[in-house]
Amino acid sequence: MAGAHRGVKHRREGHAGSVDTAQEVLEAARLRAAALTSGDPQELRRLLHPQFRWFTHTGERFDRDTFVTSNTEGPTRWDRQELTEVNVVAHERTAVLHCQVVDAVDHGAGVEELHMPMTQVWVRDDDHWVCLAGHAGPVPVPTAS
Repeated sequence: MAGAHRGVKHRREGHAGSVDTAQEVLEAARLRAAALTSGDPQELRRLLHPQFRWFTHTGERFDRDTFVTSNTEGPTRWDRQELTEVNVVAHERTAVLHCQVVDAVDHGAGVEELHMPMTQVWVRDDDHWVCLAGHAGPVPVPTAS
C-alpha cells in the first residue's frame, strides 16, 4: 500500500518516545487492509470497534459482525487493497483518514479492480487504533469521449 500521509500531526509521548499519531493510524489502516487480503477474521475484528459501521460504494451497510463475515467467510476474496493520496487529520484519540483506494476483489467471477475515494474514522482503544466507521465510493462513472 503506497502513499504518504499529510495532514495534522499530533505527537504523543509513549514507551518508544514521541509517536506520530497520523503514522499510527496509517499503519492501523494498512493492518486492516492486510487482514482483508489474508481473510483473517480475528485480526480484522481486533481492528474494528464493537460499534463499527461501514457503507459500501453500492449502498450496502455493515456492522462489525456482518462486515467480518462478508469479507472472510463468504464468496468475497480480497486480492489487495492499496491506499494512495492518504490524508490523516488526527487528534489524541480520534482520527479521520481519507484516501483514494484500489480494491482488488473477487466476488466469484475473477478479480475486479475498483478505484474510489474512501474515508475511515479511527479511535484509540487503550494502546491501539480501531476503525469506528467508514465508507467507500462512489466509484467514478466513466465519461464518454
